[in-house]
Amino acid sequence: MAARSLGCGVRRLLGALHGPAGSRGWPTRVVSAPRRATSGSLGSTPGASHSALPASFLTLRELAARQPAAFWGPLAQDSLMWDTPYHTVWDCDFSSGKIGWFLGGQLNVSVNCLDQHVQKSPESIALIWERDEPGTEVRITYRELLETTCRLANTLKRHGVCRGDRVAIYMSVSPMAVAAMLACARIGAIHTVIFAGFSAESLAGRINDAKCKVVITFNQGLRGGRVVELKKIVDEAVKHCPTIQHVLVAHRTDNKVHMGHLDVPLEQEMAKEDPVCAPESMGSEDMLFLLYTSGSTGMPKGLVHTQAGYLLYAALTHRLVFDYQPGDVFGCVADIGWITGHSYVVYGPLCNGATSVLFESTPVYPDAGRYWEMVQRLKINQFYGAPTAIRLLLKYGDAWVRKYDRSSLRTLGSVGEPINHEAWEWLHNVVGDSRCTLVDTWWQTETGGICIAPRPSEEGAEILPGMAMRPFFGIVPVLMDEKGIVVEGSNVSGALCLSQAWPGMARTIYGDHQRFVDAYFKAYPGYYFTGDGAHRTEGGYYQITGRMDDVINISGHRLGTAEIEDAMASHPAVPETAVIGYPHNIKGEAAFAFIVLKDDAGDSEVVMSELKSAVATKIAKYAVPDQILIVKRLPKTRSGKVMRRLLRKIITGRAQDLGDTTTLEDPSIIAEILSAYQKHIDKRAASQ
Repeated sequence: MAARSLGCGVRRLLGALHGPAGSRGWPTRVVSAPRRATSGSLGSTPGASHSALPASFLTLRELAARQPAAFWGPLAQDSLMWDTPYHTVWDCDFSSGKIGWFLGGQLNVSVNCLDQHVQKSPESIALIWERDEPGTEVRITYRELLETTCRLANTLKRHGVCRGDRVAIYMSVSPMAVAAMLACARIGAIHTVIFAGFSAESLAGRINDAKCKVVITFNQGLRGGRVVELKKIVDEAVKHCPTIQHVLVAHRTDNKVHMGHLDVPLEQEMAKEDPVCAPESMGSEDMLFLLYTSGSTGMPKGLVHTQAGYLLYAALTHRLVFDYQPGDVFGCVADIGWITGHSYVVYGPLCNGATSVLFESTPVYPDAGRYWEMVQRLKINQFYGAPTAIRLLLKYGDAWVRKYDRSSLRTLGSVGEPINHEAWEWLHNVVGDSRCTLVDTWWQTETGGICIAPRPSEEGAEILPGMAMRPFFGIVPVLMDEKGIVVEGSNVSGALCLSQAWPGMARTIYGDHQRFVDAYFKAYPGYYFTGDGAHRTEGGYYQITGRMDDVINISGHRLGTAEIEDAMASHPAVPETAVIGYPHNIKGEAAFAFIVLKDDAGDSEVVMSELKSAVATKIAKYAVPDQILIVKRLPKTRSGKVMRRLLRKIITGRAQDLGDTTTLEDPSIIAEILSAYQKHIDKRAASQ
């Protein structure tokens, strides 16, 4: 297969595989734990000659799986700008959760994302900011973004931020937010971007866990025509954050906000600074950023991503999965507060010198044609969004799509959750006119970048609807049964694990490496456990079947049920609660809360309203349960554990197949809850 089969423009990245490993004076020493043979292995070892570009996608995939150093080493040295060469390609041991790539190497991520492109083509467009106000895009060149980044970096330094300090970014999608991320990277500070929809309490919890020194925010945000009071939320949060020394306040609107003793007007301070800032030379395994994600316990975990491996993986997946070509306009509509925004709005595209779209608004503001009018106006070539938005827009009909010229589109992508068949077909046939490649991508905050997707592949290889299909280079999946035994063969299902480390994966949980090991490497020793179930088809393709733990996926946002339960349990009238996820035709999943009320609780409608408010305040509005059912008690085992799987089966219409209930303390509770649930259904039906 010619290199163009992996997408034009891939030659530069894969061209590094020409010539013997270790050329240009780069040693290739590798320290790694031996990898066991598994059902995810890719067959016999290919003839390991590097004198020519490997002949096919399958050969490349085998090389990455069998000889990671030979695959990733040359790519890293050719694709990234290094200050100091690395001496060891990888040193990884899943049994202890040790992951290290490109050890000894030093570089600066902002130089790779900005300076190298400014040297070659300073007036190339780095960002197109699709502002909330319809039809008002702003174009930012690589030169302008570098100058803004340097001014902001110098401002951070002037306000006491040093290498290794943590900086919280609580901003809506904007060039200033991107510059804030890159400014931290430039001076060696560690950013943690916190989604601007989170409450003050959630924000404070993340700031305190990371021990941030500074928060960067806007006076206000705009989203869907509504004003979001970002500064007020930050003000409330920092009352409980003793480590915060300064709040840098940029201005998205002209409205004045209260400025206290911690607050610094960001644009005014930046104007005083030099537009040049010398970059810090960072070790490959120094921290680049923290990103908080939900776990099955109530405490969100700050996943640590590091410098070189993360950047290489984000850039390579961006280029190969989406067939990015120089000059393309890449449109990922994710918020920068999530890993998708980090990897495919900021770091991946900018490292590749792409033009990346920043989408500040919503899919239906001012109408359901917003995405497609933007595609026409900006001539977007790749569109990457969430199934939740696609399902929502599908209900508005085809006319809103067909109204606009989408001929610029070549690749469509889906991210955040499995996409259902109907939404896939609509996206492919209506949005893509049945001519665009559609990539349903599977990955996680923990993985740093796309792990399973239909592309790259052999030239013209099939794509099956609603399926992620093919592991990316270096991703070696295995399926496990309930006893921890590898499931061999095809047409089988199991727990999805990955048997080999890859450069983009998270390195630890900030401040708690044991929790990292317990969460990802304890269930199946020697393997990374994704928390998802998967099916391997007759053709050897992978289809994700959903979460296997107590985490639900609401509109692409992972949320631990324990977080919602903790928020509701703070109400004095609610001694017990159990939250589960259930299928929702727009959101993918929604939260359903079972609550027990005290005898003296008073008006139950008032309590339910207060519970919803508590969840919105403590977490975010999207976390509020769609349904709340009051029950007398919860189904528990004799040891006191709530049997959530029984509740899940009851509300998903599978009450006839409850499975083993012998461990229930009182089996009569099933009929009790079924009766309450039926009354709940009848009441909802009558009110509609």
